[in-house]
Formats: sequence, C-alpha cells, structure tokens
Amino acid sequence: MFSILSARYHQGHRTMKFPEGIKLPDRFRGIPKFDVAHCPKECRACVDACPTQAIAFDGNLKVDLGRCLFCTDCQNACPENLVTYGSDFSLSVRAREDLVVEMGQSLKLASQLDKEMKRVLGRSLKLREVSAGGCNACEADVNVLTTVGWDLNRFGIQFVASPRHADGILVTGPVSQNMKEALLKTYDAIASPKLVIAVGACAISGGTYQGHAETVSGISEILPVDLYIPGCPPHPATTLDGLVRLLGKL
Repeated sequence: MFSILSARYHQGHRTMKFPEGIKLPDRFRGIPKFDVAHCPKECRACVDACPTQAIAFDGNLKVDLGRCLFCTDCQNACPENLVTYGSDFSLSVRAREDLVVEMGQSLKLASQLDKEMKRVLGRSLKLREVSAGGCNACEADVNVLTTVGWDLNRFGIQFVASPRHADGILVTGPVSQNMKEALLKTYDAIASPKLVIAVGACAISGGTYQGHAETVSGISEILPVDLYIPGCPPHPATTLDGLVRLLGKL
C-alpha cells in the first residue's frame, strides 16, 4: 500500500488541462489547406488523388471534412507543393453541410445544445458507444478519453453499458448492414430526449466504404445526428472538444 501511495505521489497530477494543456504531435493533421491563389488553372491533381472524393472544384475549391481521411494523398499529388494541413484540433460541427468548407472560409464550429436540452443533459451526459462495423481506430481513440490523462468524467460525460442508462449514442464505423438493426434498436432503447453523435469519416459519410451495398453512407441517412466529429480517426482532443462544445462547457 505504501509503495502504491509513494508512486502516486511522485507521479503528481496526471490529468491534462483542457484545452490549454493539450500538446499535439508534430505529425497531427487538421484541416487541409490549399494555396489556390498559386494553383495552375487546369490542375486537378488533388481532386483526382482523393480516395473518397472529399475534394471538389466547381470554380471554387471545396473540401468535405466528413469524407476526408486526412491521408495526405492530395498533398503528395500536388506538383507545386501547395497543400498543407492545419494544427487546430477543433473540427466538430452540428450540421452535415457545415463540414463542406470552401477554401478561404472558416469552419463553423459546433454550437451548444438549445436551452431545454442543455438543462436536461448539460450537467450529466451518459453515452452508449456503438461500434457499427468500424476498424477499431475511432473506437480506440474514443476509449482513450476515459483514461486518467484525459478524464472525460470531469466534464460530467460518461460511457455506459446499457442504452437504458444512456442519454444518447456515440457511433463509430460505416454502419454495416449487419449492424444497422442493432444500431436502430439501441437508439430506440434510449429515452427521449436523446442525442446522436457521429465520430469519424465512416460514421459521417461511409468513409472508404461509401456507396457500398453492405454499408450505410453516413448514419444521418437513418438517424438524426446532433454532432459530427470528423477524422480518420479523430484525435481524442477533437472528440473531447466537440463534446464539451455541445454541452457549452468550453
């Protein structure tokens, strides 16, 4: 017992301050940025290279962060080296269309719940996590938030084992046809009012599986979504930022 207490004393305070205590690695990739002012007029290398058709050009260059894998294929394909990535982990939005960003415009970050929903859920939010056919990357980075370093519980947010105890569901994965019914049953088991949070490109748009007959191309096709958290997978800081913005605690 004394050795445990001694080790804990020497470790000191392990929980990071949020958001000012977050230190991102150099390899972190935020919103892709394109220096369109210097792009060759007919060049579409970045558009052609994108594996999920997240980049579109219709006179203006647009990036759909709900489809983006943050994979750097566009950066590698650019012959003029005009593609970079930002360093801001705040990426979550409330509406699907807000994830489509035109170059030169800023991202409309998630707003808090309306007054009544915040009154009901703002102080204590219980979420049931549903892995709907994911590769376990988003799931792993969501689970990181329960560790002592991140301590999701300090914001009044907890993951629960049963939808009967939940205020909403946090969904990862492209929603395979085998998981669709289970997801809908989980949603139905939660008492109203309830929330739906889509985490990762697969849950938002289908990711690399979009359009496949065995998946749903984004859970908004079958459920009303209250918060979209883009990434592949989203960094734990991005997920936490979205959750606390939703509750108005940032």
